[in-house]
Amino acid sequence: MDAHNIDDPLADLALEKAIHLRWTLRDIKANRLTLSPVSDDDLALLTERGLVALSDGVPTLTDAGQDAIG
Repeated sequence: MDAHNIDDPLADLALEKAIHLRWTLRDIKANRLTLSPVSDDDLALLTERGLVALSDGVPTLTDAGQDAIG
């Protein structure tokens, strides 16, 4: 495992799931939630991993979430 994978909060997931969640993070960042709503399961997983926080019921990226797609 290289150093990049150690810092990747999605590294333990299947590749397709990790890709899906990165696109979900990009949708949250770009405020495309009406076009691409986030499933409750995905939101729970991203929140649990500290990548997303809810602000007045709206998901926003944390610094870790920004880093995951940056």
